[in-house]
Amino acid sequence: MHVQSRQSSGAAIDTPTLRITEIFFSIQGESRSIGWPTVFVRLTGCPLRCDYCDTAYAFTGGEAMSIDAVLAEVRRHPARHVTVTGGEPLAQKGCLPLLTALCDAGYEVSLETSGALDVAAVDPRVVKVLDLKTPGSGEEAKNRLENLARLTPRDQIKFVICDRADYDWMKSMIATHGLAERCELLLSPVWGRLDPAQLAGWMLADGVPARLQVQLHKILWGEARGR
Repeated sequence: MHVQSRQSSGAAIDTPTLRITEIFFSIQGESRSIGWPTVFVRLTGCPLRCDYCDTAYAFTGGEAMSIDAVLAEVRRHPARHVTVTGGEPLAQKGCLPLLTALCDAGYEVSLETSGALDVAAVDPRVVKVLDLKTPGSGEEAKNRLENLARLTPRDQIKFVICDRADYDWMKSMIATHGLAERCELLLSPVWGRLDPAQLAGWMLADGVPARLQVQLHKILWGEARGR
């Protein structure tokens, strides 16, 4: 059963602190962990402005929380999966120690990152879900391609596909960088812009070595915040 999102509370601030937009318990709608009950920790701020962004409310605002306060809120929910997301979570220095603290607490932790910032210092226990920005996002130039060499087989690369041009670009990137041999690949159509069935047809015709995913949380609850 879905539990309503809980906004971060004003906890005593220790060092380091993070700016948190929200912490909520829901169903993971994407990635290899799709379908699992998951606690989402959404950090505030992002240096990118993707054309299709659906979390622009996380660009500013939020509340300052200590890592201990974040952990206390996460523990309120009956889940073993935690996703740290944004915005762009790595834009905050406190993200790295938060990831390590969550791993130390025994959670299965994933990080949703744009790939525009260096992932080298991310705790190796964390599953990195790296969103490689397509031309249709408007932010292709910010891809930090040296991050690709830092991915392991337990990590994932996500391509959010706007149109056929994005799809063809994605195929070129897979071939040029040997991505299918590096980690799992995820293809996601932009919600409301590209028919998932059309993307599936392209994938089948070309034998693309990737997994099609749709945003399960939006199928279940639409575009409501905190779901």
